[in-house]
Amino acid sequence: MSTQEPTVDMKIEVHIIPVADVDRALGFYQSLGWRLDADFEAGPEFRIVQLTPPGSECSIIFGRGVTSAAPGSAEGYLVVFDLDKARTDLAGRGVEVSKPFHKVYDSGAEVRVDGRDPDGRSYASYASFSDPDGNGWQLQEVQERLPGR
Repeated sequence: MSTQEPTVDMKIEVHIIPVADVDRALGFYQSLGWRLDADFEAGPEFRIVQLTPPGSECSIIFGRGVTSAAPGSAEGYLVVFDLDKARTDLAGRGVEVSKPFHKVYDSGAEVRVDGRDPDGRSYASYASFSDPDGNGWQLQEVQERLPGR
């Protein structure tokens, strides 16, 4: 395995979200305040919709003819500075969002524990919600980035 330093920048630009109903998904993500970047249709078999969360450099796409993945099979993380504020905002938009939780690793298995991280560490407190198809999103609170991030 090579340990050479990278010579070409690579950025994650888009995350594909498999959905059953394009218009329902569009309405849901727009209700979150996400910016509509594109909505292109090229006949009954192809439509692509792209939205970007506020402050993000990465977008999501979904549509018809975009992916063969099953609707509801995607999972993603949304990094937020203030988990409580993000939860309040989502709930105010009609989204069912979980209470805060943190994770512990017992014998290598991830276990969700109710409540924020007891030490208040960045990257350690979460909440979650799903879109109408069941695609899951975890809000992760990050107030102080790790070095180099």
